[in-house]
Amino acid sequence: MHTANATPAAISATAAREVLAEVFGYPAFRGQQQAIVERLIDGGDALVLMPTGGGKSLCYQIPAIVRHRAGRGVAVVVSPLIALMQDQVGALDEVGVEAAFLNSTLTPQQAASVEQGLLSGRLTMLYAAPERLLTPRFLAMLESLHARGQLSLFAIDEAHCVSQWGHDFREEYLGLSALHERFPDVPRIALTATADDHTRADIVERLQLQDARLFISSFDRPNIRYTIVERDNARTQLLRFLRDEHEGDAGVVYCGSRKKVEETAAWLQDEGIPALPYHAGLDAGVRKRHQDRFLREEGLVMVATIAFGMGIDKPDVRFVAHLDLPKNIEGYYQETGRGGRDGAPADAWMTYGLADVVNQRRMIDESPATEDFKRVQRGKLDALLALAEAHDCRRVRLLAYFGEDSQPCGNCDNCLHPPVTWDSTDAARKALSCIYRFAQHGREHHGARSFGVAYLIDVLRGKSTDKVTQHGHASLSTFGIGADLSEPQWRAVLRQLVALGHVVAQGEYGTLALTDTARTVLRGDVTLHMRTPSESPRRSRVRSRGAAAGAGDAPAPRGSRTAPADLDVSQTASFEALRLWRAAVAREHNLPAYVVFHDATLAEMARRRPKSLAELGQITGVGSKKLDAYGSALLDVLAKAADPGGVVRQDV
Repeated sequence: MHTANATPAAISATAAREVLAEVFGYPAFRGQQQAIVERLIDGGDALVLMPTGGGKSLCYQIPAIVRHRAGRGVAVVVSPLIALMQDQVGALDEVGVEAAFLNSTLTPQQAASVEQGLLSGRLTMLYAAPERLLTPRFLAMLESLHARGQLSLFAIDEAHCVSQWGHDFREEYLGLSALHERFPDVPRIALTATADDHTRADIVERLQLQDARLFISSFDRPNIRYTIVERDNARTQLLRFLRDEHEGDAGVVYCGSRKKVEETAAWLQDEGIPALPYHAGLDAGVRKRHQDRFLREEGLVMVATIAFGMGIDKPDVRFVAHLDLPKNIEGYYQETGRGGRDGAPADAWMTYGLADVVNQRRMIDESPATEDFKRVQRGKLDALLALAEAHDCRRVRLLAYFGEDSQPCGNCDNCLHPPVTWDSTDAARKALSCIYRFAQHGREHHGARSFGVAYLIDVLRGKSTDKVTQHGHASLSTFGIGADLSEPQWRAVLRQLVALGHVVAQGEYGTLALTDTARTVLRGDVTLHMRTPSESPRRSRVRSRGAAAGAGDAPAPRGSRTAPADLDVSQTASFEALRLWRAAVAREHNLPAYVVFHDATLAEMARRRPKSLAELGQITGVGSKKLDAYGSALLDVLAKAADPGGVVRQDV
């Protein structure tokens, strides 16, 4: 109860903690959550950078509930994805919070009912896409609410979408500056999991958040293991990764094209791995069915373009694999961050080859964008290539990109299996000399020409093919000077030369040419070291660093279908019984299972074995609404699992 002489800040903190415990069942805030929540409750603006799985939703949901209870009306949440809106509203309904969404899935009658709930003051939160929010009809409703003092706050999720420098720019987000112009006294919170300096500045300017307080959480996701392997046979490598380490796990495989998505999904199905395709070219109904299955079923693999994933709340994604190089580190971080949202171990695995570098650079060079924009995009690609080529800790480099200092993690491929490197300076000079000789020979004999990677390697290795003979390159001084290196080694050399910008791939066929900086290598002014091409070793299913939900938790194995390792035989039986019960409830309510309870909550129930509603209410993740709705059933499940013939106690 609030005392008469308590300060507003103290009242805000107390009210926030009460909602956290009563509604959501959590005993304490994490990281900067409390400061963010109090800032919003007190009417201030905030820009929040918090990694996926860090608890961003609570940062606006709790202030919305507190301000609604104080008579401040409804919070409007701007969300770009229908699936995210539906899951968030379903989860809020489970904890007893009145929330709704307005999107294209509703019938006119359903939309009218939601609007009535909005204007009547019944709703605590309303989710809407930016394009709907900015319609004259919706703005008129907001004006009406504002005039009555019933507009509590605006939350702009996935705020990086407003920035042209970001990895997922959406033009409709640009209009959201109207919120500040029309409702300057309504607090706003903008949230994103990734934003470099360019993107942050853009968010502040375009959303007029100059007076917002900036909250930056650590970008470290210690439960994610980062692995990047040299591409040999991508399908073989992926299949080995899935079968050795993630048999039966849910995961996402990202591909660079729609065609590759469909071909990869069909191939995985043929290999006995349940997989579904997802890309923007599929029928909307198909996309929805596939996404719903992925969220509600266990062990499915979604093969997708970047059209899939933003805002997906599924906590038990155990791996994210990339068969093609993303455009930049922000995209890579955002996509890999969809793994391991529950804090348990997850893998971020990627194959990477010379073609990736060539294709990404060509797309930038041939785009109709301004030179300033291209320059920034080249810089972002260079940072990603440096991460891919790194010999040292992946996590240190990843975090450094976002301005965060760290120590070697001991949990990425380079830390666990330090790569063997070799001085490739001489090899690089041979390759550059050969490209130079091609151009010189062409000018002297039949016009300037350039040649692709495979042809260049043939000449370097001294292979007298018909094409080499036809062009007269067997007579070059560089013919055969690289016979001591294998084809994979030469591909690695050329990949790094392209990645470093000393060689450029031009035209439709990716023919190679020198850049001005190639002279520094040819003169011997720089030294190059490269990793020896090799397949990453097989790894056992061991726990990743930092994957525990709290200090002192025992290791949990990889695999979404396995009980935590610290549970004994009887506790494991309880855990599995609880999961079966949860699956039935989720089907009945048409919700993903994790919306009912997370695995971590069920594991704590199995571990502590509460025998009364009071004891059950002390479990993390069990709020008052869920205790009322499910308490007796949960106690019954636990009692029967522990002693099938026993009597259930349900003390209040």
